[in-house]
Amino acid sequence: MSIAVYGIGAAIILIAIVTVPNNRRPTTALAWLFAVYLMPGLGLVLFYLFGTNQLPTRRRRMQAQVDDIVREATAEIDESHMSLDDPAWFGQLVRLNRNLTAIPLAEDNRLELHSSYNRTIRTIADELDTATETIHVLFYAMSYDEITAPFFDALERAARRGVTVRVLYDHIGSFRYRGYRRMKQRLREIGCEWHPTLSIWPWQGGIQRIDLRNHRKIVAIDGRVAYMGSQNLIARDYHKRGSKLQWKDLSLRIEGPMAAGANAVFISDWFGETGELLEPSAPEWVRAAGDRSEGYACQLVPSGPGYENENNLRLFNQAFYSAEKRIVIASPYFVPDDSLLYAITTAVQRGVEVELFVGEIGDQFFVYHAQRSYYEALLRAGVRIWLYRAPYILHSKHCTIDDAVTLIGSSNMDMRSFTLNAELMLLVHGSTFVDRVREIENGYRQRSRELTLAEWLDRPLLGRAVDNVARLTSVIQ
Repeated sequence: MSIAVYGIGAAIILIAIVTVPNNRRPTTALAWLFAVYLMPGLGLVLFYLFGTNQLPTRRRRMQAQVDDIVREATAEIDESHMSLDDPAWFGQLVRLNRNLTAIPLAEDNRLELHSSYNRTIRTIADELDTATETIHVLFYAMSYDEITAPFFDALERAARRGVTVRVLYDHIGSFRYRGYRRMKQRLREIGCEWHPTLSIWPWQGGIQRIDLRNHRKIVAIDGRVAYMGSQNLIARDYHKRGSKLQWKDLSLRIEGPMAAGANAVFISDWFGETGELLEPSAPEWVRAAGDRSEGYACQLVPSGPGYENENNLRLFNQAFYSAEKRIVIASPYFVPDDSLLYAITTAVQRGVEVELFVGEIGDQFFVYHAQRSYYEALLRAGVRIWLYRAPYILHSKHCTIDDAVTLIGSSNMDMRSFTLNAELMLLVHGSTFVDRVREIENGYRQRSRELTLAEWLDRPLLGRAVDNVARLTSVIQ
């Protein structure tokens, strides 16, 4: 009997050695092999549940189908007259993103930044009252509470006047918060169409890795105006009872072609969840690009397990390797893989000034401590680290490169956002917009304290141990 058990265990390990490394990072493959070696049966079950970081083939084919529609719909957008050589590396960044996502660079986008949490929700709710055709809503965390109630009231008014309202929310991202059941009841009362994304229930989401998440935040109104960024639709304290934590976010209002682009991203998610392929009006992108004297050239970059490539990781790496003068990063969950860590530290070593804004405190234990494990390497390389003071959770996700390019959206700089989460970033060209974002970064700096290498090396031994252990979990966070 024992010989048979050992034989089965050896067979499982041998099969794992052959199959697990396929198309995986060596560090990730070794972590899974170690788990299978220690616990052959349980390790194999865990690998089956969590070992694949892509959606099922059917869902990826649906994403490719939407990409083809977007490519056809945007064929009339002419990039030949756009300034893609200032800075010299910008054109390559645009081509990379177009090849990864099918979405082009388009001019004439009018952008507004919104950094006041409660006021942003009220502003979006007010704009919902202007909708005449469609409202499309997607949030990672959505809850009904005293802060978000005006948003749901505006959805109800829109539905009553004949506007088609569609709502998506991430299943795990939403159901863990107080107000989830009331939110679903409110959606039923409104009478709109709504679905959870990437449901953990097989009869809703199919058989897939249960911790794949849709982390995007999108509100698209008639395909002409869209909001995106880091902010969820939930009270600023995330219903943390007994806690004084307050989230600090940054949202973006878009009017122009990339508003139609954000609507197309919603359509791709709706298609994946419902099987219903809504038709984005092909002229919508071109019609949105009118003769305006002011506006920005922008490009949306969706990423996630529905794509074959890690679009956002490639975007960040290319931008950081291209930087010539300055990089400023704001990321609440900063757990880079080797490629991103090298891109950042190499930038410093060739003379680029790099600053990183992170929170003084964190709301997720393992991510927070895994993040801290990278501070010494960053500080030794010359990165300036700013800790945004408690009780605020700096949740904004953006970076500025030189005086020319801004990236802003929903993506953290950690392995979860690179491989497991559906994310959405916007690439913005222009020094004027960089200046506007840097005003916000200056505000962060005033509310932060700089972390020094001497202070970091003097931290308690127990803290170091916890950070290092948490770092081992980063490949599966």
